[in-house]
Amino acid sequence: MAILTKISWARSELATNQQYIADFILAQPEMTVTLSSQALAERVGVSQSAIVKFSQKMGFKGFPALKMAISEEIGRNRVLAVNQQNALHNRIETHDSLLVISQKLAQEKQSSIAETTRRLDFEQVAHIVACLDSARCIQVAGIGGSGLTAKDLAYKLQKIGLMTLAEADHHVQIAFSQTLTEKDVLVVLSFSGKRRDMLVTAATAKKQNATLIAITGNRLSPLAKMADYVLETVAEENEWRSSSISSRTAQNTVTDLLFMALLQRREEQARQLVNNARTMINSLDG
Repeated sequence: MAILTKISWARSELATNQQYIADFILAQPEMTVTLSSQALAERVGVSQSAIVKFSQKMGFKGFPALKMAISEEIGRNRVLAVNQQNALHNRIETHDSLLVISQKLAQEKQSSIAETTRRLDFEQVAHIVACLDSARCIQVAGIGGSGLTAKDLAYKLQKIGLMTLAEADHHVQIAFSQTLTEKDVLVVLSFSGKRRDMLVTAATAKKQNATLIAITGNRLSPLAKMADYVLETVAEENEWRSSSISSRTAQNTVTDLLFMALLQRREEQARQLVNNARTMINSLDG
């Protein structure tokens, strides 16, 4: 996710003095990259240490690294502006041909996959895979577009012998989460990480001491703060993304990785189960 977008997303979750910093950066990014941490602190009216803490909150070691990320984004935006008439970009226009739309969608999906993969902490992914592999029961929860990804993940895990449930009705999701134990895992997919129904399901599972895995586009969201493990999905959504195209692409990147890692880990058992299921399904046609 672009750093200015990330700051904008995180703003509502920040302390008051950090919101002042976020507001200044979002309003004047080009000026921000010319300032030292002390100069920015004076302009915003906060301490220099607050600038450093804000930078770390955004995922950087310090203010110089944050400035570098902002500078790179400004540079990318300038290139897009200069080449706007000829270059493909995220916004799909009403006059675009089917060919151009397909090219823009391909570029957007490739960007989501690449950026999501780049952000993954593979040591954490390995821990998550181990948790899923040893779980007594796995619940996968999501609403709307995230619900489609949840259903797909559950189906794949079922095929390789993992007892998994994905229910679209959020009342059922909450009810089932009450049955989880410390031996179980709840995977919640929510791009915003703020949906109340998902937060209630997650909180209920946590009360039951189940392991909570969050797959979200907002690492600073209430869902992410509640989770034992967080996998970040990166997607640039706009008004044309009514069906959450890029966010579902990012989510599928993560869920497919988890599935393939589990398939690799459970190779012999998984292969036998998949073959048995295929044989039984084929017999229905006879």
